[in-house]
Amino acid sequence: MSLADIWFGLFILIIAGYLILDGFDLGVGILHLPFARTDLERRTMLASIGPVWDGNEVWLVLGGGVLFAAFPLAYASLFSGFYFAFMLVLVTLILRAVAIEFRSKEPGSRWRSGWDAVFAGASVGLALLLGVAFGNIVQGVPIDSAGNMSVTLIDLLNPFALLFGVTTVIMFALQGALYLLLKTEGELHDRMRALIPRIIGTFVVLIGLVAIALFVADRQIVQRFTHDIWPLIFPIAAAVALAGVWRMNQEGRDLQAFLSSSAMIALLIISGGIGMYPNLLISTTNPAYDLTTTNAAAADNTLVVCLIVALIGIPFVLLYTSGVYYIFRGKAEVESEGY
Repeated sequence: MSLADIWFGLFILIIAGYLILDGFDLGVGILHLPFARTDLERRTMLASIGPVWDGNEVWLVLGGGVLFAAFPLAYASLFSGFYFAFMLVLVTLILRAVAIEFRSKEPGSRWRSGWDAVFAGASVGLALLLGVAFGNIVQGVPIDSAGNMSVTLIDLLNPFALLFGVTTVIMFALQGALYLLLKTEGELHDRMRALIPRIIGTFVVLIGLVAIALFVADRQIVQRFTHDIWPLIFPIAAAVALAGVWRMNQEGRDLQAFLSSSAMIALLIISGGIGMYPNLLISTTNPAYDLTTTNAAAADNTLVVCLIVALIGIPFVLLYTSGVYYIFRGKAEVESEGY
């Protein structure tokens, strides 16, 4: 196993961590407008993620930093080719942050309703954009021999990528609903419990359509699963974890259900990483132009230095994250000066 392979594995795990953590607070935003019926319920939703949402986004920055340091050619190709899409991602990130902080600064119903719409719309938009980006990476993008990507924003919004994006929205909605079970009480809590089976059913249909689309098109990512048996362990385990979410929700085991959903997300991302390996970006122009862990990696001495920094820094990130969740454990409380 080379240093580049180690970094590929670390990158996949960091992205999984981001999708698990920011996934639930995006999910809260997705559910915020249609399923919170009163001002108090919406403030409770915001209070549930208030202490942690910005820390969750550290994992996105960390993932981008890893890609930049360990695989600079893939970083350059991806961020230049997806430039306008990533600008939209930044806009949605900014709008979410502003909406969370501004929403309860004034008591007026129009003021709060307006920011509620911004928060919900930005949450759905960010989840959709992330899914569209992953969908395009999975199916491949037009990369030339110099590693340049020639693609427009309209090209990125193709049917498969949009299907992947909608599936991501529903997956985050499930994660958010499970998180709200841990943080809320009363009618809002009961409404989330009743909603979860419907979200699971919708997600099963959508993820099934994604799998069918991949196999029908014979995408490169599925070839490892059709040629080898052992990689199937991960998607099968993800399906078992999803079944566990449904059962634990029925039994009222909220924490276990949330952890099972988190495991499902991690297993799905790991499955995608196994299918992609050793590719970071698949070229639809010519397979010889694929950006891989070999031809897109930084020099070995750079990878060594970065690995040392990561081994020192990541435990601090984990410690900070764990500390915040421990300090703000328990049910969310709405205070007069809070969200």
